[in-house]
Amino acid sequence: MSYGDPNNPYGAPQGQQQPQQPGYGYPQNQGQAPGYGYPQAPPVSPYGGPAAPTTMPGSVSAARVMMWVIVGLQVVAVVILGIGAAAINAAKNDATVQENAALQDLVGDSTGLIWGYVVFGLAWLVFAAVLATKFKSGGNGARVTIMVFAIITAVLGIYPFVIVGLVHTVLAVLVAVFVGNANGKAWFNRPKH
Repeated sequence: MSYGDPNNPYGAPQGQQQPQQPGYGYPQNQGQAPGYGYPQAPPVSPYGGPAAPTTMPGSVSAARVMMWVIVGLQVVAVVILGIGAAAINAAKNDATVQENAALQDLVGDSTGLIWGYVVFGLAWLVFAAVLATKFKSGGNGARVTIMVFAIITAVLGIYPFVIVGLVHTVLAVLVAVFVGNANGKAWFNRPKH
């Protein structure tokens, strides 16, 4: 049955004409407001790919904030280790410790190791701060360096700083994921003006 068939109960009433329906493949948004029908094509950059982001994606911005949190945690760790190393140095010179051989063995050898941790923590802190500033202007090299830094930080958070390093590990893994995903790649590979 068709619309013109008088016996079709779903057809147009007798004497009225049904509007012509377009066939398959014909755009359906004729006479409708723009934006309906076929979806708009994504914007294209003059370089041939999808348009580069003009604002920092949320995940990349979150990774930058996490990098600054890592810097803050490093500051706290360096201060605590520095105070601890200074206290051990002061205790080494105390008369009570010098008289007790067991206390002298306990205190004696650890200061060099702790000062080494302080120096390493300070260097890692400066490196993290420099990388955190590269989120705005850095290219793909900065992205790769940030991911390598985050992975090494995650590993160092597991060993030797197990309990204190748990927060470092979680933050570093999230930084590596957020910088390494498609949004991070698009942000760091965008053309610079």
